[in-house]
Amino acid sequence: MFADPLTQRLADFVIGLGIDVTAGELPDDTFLPGVDIRFGGLVIDERRLAHPGDILHEAGHIAVTEPEGRKAERLEPTDGEEMAALAWSWAALTHLELDPGVVFHPEGYKGDAGWLVETFTSGGAIGVPLLQYYGLALEPRQAAERGVAPFPHMLRWLR
Repeated sequence: MFADPLTQRLADFVIGLGIDVTAGELPDDTFLPGVDIRFGGLVIDERRLAHPGDILHEAGHIAVTEPEGRKAERLEPTDGEEMAALAWSWAALTHLELDPGVVFHPEGYKGDAGWLVETFTSGGAIGVPLLQYYGLALEPRQAAERGVAPFPHMLRWLR
């Protein structure tokens, strides 16, 4: 479907989670160049895709949305869902053994990409309490009590 091996790898991962991914042409005004959320799936315009890692962040928005809201034409994430999508993205890149800069690139995150990488690398928990609330991951104490690996390990990928 996609010429770039990284784009294809990320699309395959997202498809494997049960999120639709299609190739298509997108207008110039999408929030992130070359990727958009439409009706609970991702549309990727490889010609305009500036950063393949944006696929994971946008998939994270779909993944942390309540199932009944996932298929809406457009998602309107809350601030909490935005934080949960950050943590979800970190878990995904960790799972895929990617360099954090693939997702948290300097052109994104309002200039805070470096800070986010430092925060997650040092064990920061931005968004993790929401992932735990959604039943997707556990913070270290609760993970130890249940005998499972803590975040960034995911118990499941979709809310």
